[in-house]
Amino acid sequence: MSDLAPPLRWTSPSQIAPIAEEPQLPEAWWHAIPIDRACLLAGTPTVAGNLADLAVAFWGHLPLGDILPLLRFSDPVEAERTPESLGRDAVLKLFVRVFERLMEPVPEPQQAPRADRPVPELIDAVFAALDERQRAIARDRLYAAHRATLDELAQRFSVTRERIRQIERDLRDHVENWLGSPEAAPLVAHVTWLRGRLGSAVPADDLAAAVPWHRGELTTLNIPTWRFVRTLLTGYEQADDWLVAGGGDELREKTRQLFADGPRPMGEAVSMVTQLGVREDVAERWILAVPQLRVLDGHVVPWPRSINEKAEAVLAVAGRPLSPEEIQERIGEDYSLVGIRNQLTADERFLRVDRNKYGLTRWGGDEYLGIREMIAREIERAGGEASVSTIVTNLTSKYDVSESSVRAYSGGPGFERTQRGWIRVAGTAPPGEAAAEPYQPRKDVSETRRSFRSRDGRWWHRVDVNAEHLRGSGSPLPTGFAAYLGMAPGGQLTASTPSGDVVISWHNQPTMGSIRNVLADFKAGEGDHVFLTVSDGGELLTRFLPAANLALTPLGRALHLIGYTAPVNSELEGLQLIGARIGLPESSTRDEVIGRLRERGDRDILGFLGV
Repeated sequence: MSDLAPPLRWTSPSQIAPIAEEPQLPEAWWHAIPIDRACLLAGTPTVAGNLADLAVAFWGHLPLGDILPLLRFSDPVEAERTPESLGRDAVLKLFVRVFERLMEPVPEPQQAPRADRPVPELIDAVFAALDERQRAIARDRLYAAHRATLDELAQRFSVTRERIRQIERDLRDHVENWLGSPEAAPLVAHVTWLRGRLGSAVPADDLAAAVPWHRGELTTLNIPTWRFVRTLLTGYEQADDWLVAGGGDELREKTRQLFADGPRPMGEAVSMVTQLGVREDVAERWILAVPQLRVLDGHVVPWPRSINEKAEAVLAVAGRPLSPEEIQERIGEDYSLVGIRNQLTADERFLRVDRNKYGLTRWGGDEYLGIREMIAREIERAGGEASVSTIVTNLTSKYDVSESSVRAYSGGPGFERTQRGWIRVAGTAPPGEAAAEPYQPRKDVSETRRSFRSRDGRWWHRVDVNAEHLRGSGSPLPTGFAAYLGMAPGGQLTASTPSGDVVISWHNQPTMGSIRNVLADFKAGEGDHVFLTVSDGGELLTRFLPAANLALTPLGRALHLIGYTAPVNSELEGLQLIGARIGLPESSTRDEVIGRLRERGDRDILGFLGV
């Protein structure tokens, strides 16, 4: 039967067998025994029914004439329909009729068609009797790679457009009549074979390479023979560099739907695509040619436009958590690292599992919450209090955090010592036991010079870049800001940056280590500003602000020092912005803002405000 139904030759036997196996027939009978023998042993309806089931299951998008080419002769109209459009019962009736006719005794032919001439010669003979004008129209319009227009041909031959159109129509009828004659039987048989070989999608250059004589030239038209043969492959359309049976868009969409549930290994993907009628030897190339599919680490993955879905596909193939940098590299497109981080953080499909690692939520596991929150989680799991050493061991073994940072947060605000020296969440002391007092700086962060609050409530410290910073020297931090970061005297905090860690220690006073690498990343110079703070996850967050333009108004220079660069409509609006950045209510008066700036010691801002 595989000689009659070409798709049987390029569909995997492992897919055919579950549907087509019959107890009274040998294994792989569709390849092993003649069709008349199979019909005799199992019955014609059974054999036709197996082929109908396969057509509906695997080749539903193909014209029936491509599945059983004999239908193009017995029922040419229905041969253009598909199993999807007709349904299994109608397909079965058509197949049964074909097989029953095959089983009928064949009368002796009166005269066998001549097949002793090469096919290109047969085609040349069709055009040899035509005049030069007819051959030119055939060459330059019917079979041309770039078709001449009716106007161009009409001007060339000094006739009307309608006359060219009529000649073109007569040429088509001439070729169509010849294809129905016995002389064309070898070419018709070749086209039938060719449909089975091409499958539902094939690279366009595969047609020229299908047989050697395709690359030869038709002497009457001076065109490659394959170009004429291409016009006989009705039902195929050119889609980019592919010949696709039916609609290219339709087959692409069906291919994409195969992978809607997630990544598949390439071997499995190829097997799946062959179910759509694509030959196994070109299936991988077809997958690569389908938009919104991509191959990652030997897997075919859906590749839509959304950065979130691309990141999900990358993680699904990797099968393990990755850093935003690794995800960005594997996506390989022009997405910013900041944008990827934002989407990983905001989308519920992703779970932050370490300081700089994200996995898929469906994998489960503990979320990385930031050091302070994870210390609280460890205390809760231990029953309300835990030793700092145990917490340090648990967190440093599981997450990419330093011992010094865990110890610094353990001794900072939010936690207190118990009577046996362990720690608990502040304010959770049992009845009758006095709670330990957390460290209280002399000045709150809102009263601390060069410390400013952003709209999200986070406090930032402004560093005015000088030569010492650029040389790599450390610099002091205000006590109020260090306490805001959760530090206390004797503590140490390690903050991470893409260019290396920055250590903040508190001995006689809080001191920040070198930020030279951070400044180098920004290409900062003397007079520029860097606003910095530390996230709950131990990351040093930075915002760079170049030195103010000297042409700015004094109020603009004052706003520049709090990190605000947009224009304002009035001095009152500017003062309200400054007040909000230093922790005052929006309704604060000018005197209250000036008074707070004096308490903090922000003399540079006061100078620009004329105080």
